[in-house]
Amino acid sequence: MGNAHTHAHANTPCSPQDVDIFLNEAEALVARQGQRMTRIRRKVLRLLLESAEPAKAYDLLANLDGEGSSKPPTIYRALDFLQHMGLAHKIESLNAYVACGHASHRHSAVFLICDNCHGAEELHATATNDALRGETQAAGFRMDRAVIEVRGICRDCTE
Repeated sequence: MGNAHTHAHANTPCSPQDVDIFLNEAEALVARQGQRMTRIRRKVLRLLLESAEPAKAYDLLANLDGEGSSKPPTIYRALDFLQHMGLAHKIESLNAYVACGHASHRHSAVFLICDNCHGAEELHATATNDALRGETQAAGFRMDRAVIEVRGICRDCTE
């Protein structure tokens, strides 16, 4: 593996390669669930997709360019919708959001957050997700989604 790493990897490996194609797929996914991808929701999702790092709501609000009534409740409603649709995740400890390119399936997100550089990377922890689903089912709990945050030092900061 080369050392072509930057700290702009918050959405990997979940981020789609082509934003416009993904936005169209997301719109179709939302429609299949009987919902509507409004201009604001689409714009917020685009901003998340284009963001090099987890985005805070107020940063997203500042970049809406007067789209609709650009007020905090508008952005939070759009973010809540995108999370509910499985198109975005919130990283609670950073109070920030990232897009998820795995709209076709709901999954739990595991984020590796570096305490040194503050980078965040999504990890495909399939076994962890399976174990969590099994354990919650055994407890009689129907899990919709989960976000697991793992704090530590990333590969680049330990080199």
